[in-house]
Amino acid sequence: MKLHHFSIRAADIFRSIAFYEGLGFAIEERFTTGMTLACWMVGPWGRLELMQVPEPHPAPDPFGDPHYVGYYHPSIEIGPEWGSLSAYLEHLQAQVPVTLLLPPQPQQIGTQLYTVAFIADPDGLPIELLYPQGSPNAEQG
Repeated sequence: MKLHHFSIRAADIFRSIAFYEGLGFAIEERFTTGMTLACWMVGPWGRLELMQVPEPHPAPDPFGDPHYVGYYHPSIEIGPEWGSLSAYLEHLQAQVPVTLLLPPQPQQIGTQLYTVAFIADPDGLPIELLYPQGSPNAEQG
């Protein structure tokens, strides 16, 4: 088995397409589901499905509500070609509007040290950005 796609319901599919194109996704297929617009996009997380919601209601706030239970966020590891998470964020902000939920900060996860930030997509879905810094216990040579 493998993951085929993950799906995001969007208030404005065209705004969401532009945002996810800024994250490196490209449209693979456009289609309708019932009476609503949809598309598959492929990119750094695999395949993403966006679906237009005709009469959207406000979504819960998974980032701001510490009692929220459910899907929380996808996470993207930023490659070393960017030099830093801040450099990647500057590039992204030049491409699309970005809502910063958590500015870059160091975080140790297991034995790995990362710079971590959270952004939100146009509908408020939190997205974690990770930039590996290496092991905090590695000796400098």
